[in-house]
Amino acid sequence: MSLVEQALKKLQASRGGVAPQPETRTTAVRAPEPARPAVVRNGRVVPVDRPAMRASHMLPSTSEERRIVQEFRQIKRPLVDNAMGRGRPALPNGHIIMLASALPGDGKTFTSVNLALSMALEKDVRILLVDADVAKPHISRTFGVQDEPGLLDVLRSEQMDVESVILDTDVPNLSILPAGRHSETATELLASGRMADVTARLAAADPQRIVLVDSPPLLLTTESRALAASAGQIVLVIGAGKTPQKAVFDALDLLGDGKNISLVLNQCDEGSQQGYYNYYGHQAEGAKAG
Repeated sequence: MSLVEQALKKLQASRGGVAPQPETRTTAVRAPEPARPAVVRNGRVVPVDRPAMRASHMLPSTSEERRIVQEFRQIKRPLVDNAMGRGRPALPNGHIIMLASALPGDGKTFTSVNLALSMALEKDVRILLVDADVAKPHISRTFGVQDEPGLLDVLRSEQMDVESVILDTDVPNLSILPAGRHSETATELLASGRMADVTARLAAADPQRIVLVDSPPLLLTTESRALAASAGQIVLVIGAGKTPQKAVFDALDLLGDGKNISLVLNQCDEGSQQGYYNYYGHQAEGAKAG
């Protein structure tokens, strides 16, 4: 039995040993809004340098690209459906999706970047990628916005509007909230009531927005657990052959019951940080397996 299968069985056991059954009721699907013109914040559009991102292993190589794109289409589908209520009831706070890992190096940032790019292809949603891994802001560095004001600046100042520091990219429907300028009290800021208010503000600002939050590793920090409280969906990335079984189970225990948790197995080549995905497990209390 694989590590992911064991983790799924643990999730099932924690919920009374009954596997989630598909929903039979239907719900109205939110009608797509007309496409909005791109809003240029701060007079700047961030270019997405795909060759540089491939060189830094944040995008798959050209030889693997077609397969990875298809796999991320499969990964994103239940997440988008849960967020937008497509063919199923929308989850409470389902449009806030936290990307998590038990430990560093499990492929979480690779997953965050590629999932955001895949979701941005949807015709009726807008994707905001939030860099909340402020100790190691790989998302901000990947997009070259590590020196821009961002999340930590907003958390320090209640007078600062979070929308004012969101940066649009040259990828349609994709924007970024950088980590912001370093703070010695980053842990406390991310665990604060202000963070919950900011998250709610991001979610309420645009009904077609899906917020992807790249969080710190669950077992090394306390702020990631605070972030999980605001998320309606959590994607836990597991490094194949790397993440210890106990670490996965400990991470699931920290997240607790009642959360919609997806497990993604990141199959890494030996000695490489480039990831590819060959399994997607989805278990959620009162929802579907997919």
